[in-house]
Amino acid sequence: MLKTGNLLSGLPEGRAKEEIFETLEIAPGMRIERIVSTGQVTADDDWYDQDEDEWVMVLAGSARLLIAGEDKERQLGAGDWIHLPAHCRHRVTWTQEDPPTVWLAVHYEASE
Repeated sequence: MLKTGNLLSGLPEGRAKEEIFETLEIAPGMRIERIVSTGQVTADDDWYDQDEDEWVMVLAGSARLLIAGEDKERQLGAGDWIHLPAHCRHRVTWTQEDPPTVWLAVHYEASE
């Protein structure tokens, strides 16, 4: 089945209660999702520690990530991407609220 869409349409106006996760495509060993952040961050005492690799790109807005073991946050703006291997502990420390930060994330089976 043919599918189309626009990753920058249907964005919230102002701050949303929580991040918006939209699965765009799913197949064995792979998931593609759009994430919309409007100022949300990962709690200070929490880390993402995923079983799969993640390739993520900021399409609009900007954000900062902190990778476990690194001293400085990484600033990501529109067009920037990062590959996070499985179990690369990280958290989002800031996202632009207005306009929203729009991410494209590809989750896939961990490479060896």
